Formats: sequence, structure tokens, C-alpha cells
Amino acid sequence: MACCGSAEDSDQKKVSNDIDKMISAEKDKFRRTVKVLLLGAGESGKSTFLKQMRILHGEDFGEADRLEFKPIVYTNIMKAGKVLVQARDLLSIPWGNDTNATHADLVAAAPSTMEKYEDIAPYLAALEELWLDSGIQETFKNRSKFHLGDSTDYFFNQIKTIGDPGYSPSKQDVLCSRKATRGIHEYDLMIKKVPFKFVDVGGQRSQRTKWFQCFDEVTSILYLVSSSGFDMTLVEDRSTNRLVESLKIFNTIANNRCFSNVSIILFLNKADLLAKKVQTVSIADFHMDFPEEGDPHNLDDVQRFLVEKFNTERNDKAKLLFHHFTTATDTENIRFVFECVRNTILEGNLGELMLD
Repeated sequence: MACCGSAEDSDQKKVSNDIDKMISAEKDKFRRTVKVLLLGAGESGKSTFLKQMRILHGEDFGEADRLEFKPIVYTNIMKAGKVLVQARDLLSIPWGNDTNATHADLVAAAPSTMEKYEDIAPYLAALEELWLDSGIQETFKNRSKFHLGDSTDYFFNQIKTIGDPGYSPSKQDVLCSRKATRGIHEYDLMIKKVPFKFVDVGGQRSQRTKWFQCFDEVTSILYLVSSSGFDMTLVEDRSTNRLVESLKIFNTIANNRCFSNVSIILFLNKADLLAKKVQTVSIADFHMDFPEEGDPHNLDDVQRFLVEKFNTERNDKAKLLFHHFTTATDTENIRFVFECVRNTILEGNLGELMLD
């Protein structure tokens, strides 16, 4: 009996030691984990950035994964079509072809949500004809006066491909598709042997009350801004300029004592859209503090102005403001930028992360 008892005790001790080792390993992993909080107003590109992290450092989007985005792509196109039809009417822009009024009525009466090909199929011809109409194109040029998804032209320009019954979303379609983030989403990725935890929180006002739940043990904050939104208003508040809203939020984050030792990196996103917009839209018409000596149609001048606007919001000017102009839908751009960001984060936290 003594031998049996001794063997049983030995087995229990081994199990206990194994559990202790697992707990110790988990604690070590937790201490080494780089927790990156993604913050910013709605539609700044946070979710798109996370899709890129999955493409670059996680499990890429396979065929089955991409097919799950079909309903989102269909819905994005239908919602955009309905918005353009309504906006053309509100702006009193004439039709290029009067027969498209019938197509407009069809689209206006359609459901906004499209779950499958059979849902959108009856409207594809109408949507295609509407997009080609000069009245809708003129409405699209005035899109800063109403809310329209950034990828509207991307999807409409390939509507024949998307309208094929056997359509399978490409990786770029996945990146350009838009679905508002609700709640808190965490993504764990191993990047060059270092565990990263990315935390994505909805950016619209109704979602920001949840931000404080994510503030513990933060290593770094990536603050995303829609740099091209300087002439646009919020979806949830048509009286508030998007850039003004982003500046207010940044002020709160950058000057919060909870983040005094946290690196805050500014992503001025949608740089591709900004480059196009400044050619025809003057930022000085929307932000009166744009310097007189600057050229509102010069990209470098506009970028300097934007960076300075955010830098001014910080109380502690002694700390460097790390910033990057990014295009979240461009995989190679994000690959390059995140390598710089990764180095910035790790160099500033070697001791805390036990990476030295």
C-alpha cells in the first residue's frame, strides 16, 4: 500500500509541476505580449488595418474566408447606390439620361441588406446604368456634402465582375469592404517571435464608452485618422467636421495620465484619397487656420498642416510625435509602415517586455 501511495503522490506532484510550468509560461507570455490599442473616430480604417495584419502576419484570407465577405460587398454597393440616388435628388442634379429615373426608383425601393447573389441580381443592371449616368457622376463629385463609403467607385467600377453569379471576392475586395465595428474585438498574432494583441474598438460616438475597458496593460496606441475627411462631417452628427472630431479625441488620449508612458503613434490614414482630394478641394475653405503662406492644393503643405494640428493638441511637446501617412487598403504600404512601428514599439519597451 505504501508503494501505491508513493506512486500516486508522485503522479500528483508531476501533474502539479506541469500545471505550475503552464501557469509560469502563460505569465511569461503575458508579460511579453505587446498590447496595441487601435483608437480613432468611425471610418478611420482601424478594421482595415487589422485585416492587413492578418494578411501579413496571421492566417491569410483563403477562398472560404473571402466568400464570407460577399454579403458585405453586395450590401456596400446597394447602400451606395441608394445614397447616390437620394443625394442626386436632394442636390437637384439633372439626369444625363432621363430613362435612369426608372432605375433610380427601382434601387430606392430595394432593401439595403443583400445576403446573397439572388438578392442583388434584380438590381445589378439598374446599378450599372446609374453609375454610368453623368448626373450620378456629378453627384459622386459632390460626395463631401453627404455620407458615402470610400470604396464606392472601387466597387462600382468592377460591378460586372461582382455581378457574376460565381463571383468570389478578391483580397482587395475584402480590404475595401466596410462593416461598422460594434463592441471590442481582440486579435492575437505572433510577429517575428513576439506575441502581439491588437484591440479594435468601434469608433463611432455610441461605441466610445467601451474604450476605457481596454486601457489596462497597454503597450502602445495606434491612433488612426481619416486624413481625407477634412471636408466631411460625421455619420452620427452632420454638424461636426471629421477632422475636428479626431482632434478632440486625440487631445483626450494624448493628454491622459494613464498613457504617460505609452507610445502613441499617429496614423494619418487614407493618404491616397487625400492626395486626390487636395487637387480639387481647398482645405482652407474648411479650416480657417490653414497658413496663408501655404498652398491648400499642395500635398506637402497640407500634410504638414495636419501633423501640426495634432501636435498642437499635445501638452507634452518634449515627447516625439511618431506619425505616418498610410493607406490601409495598400498591403505593401502597411507592410513597410508597420515594420517601422514595430521597431518603435519594441525599442521603447525592451525592459517591460523582457526582450532585452
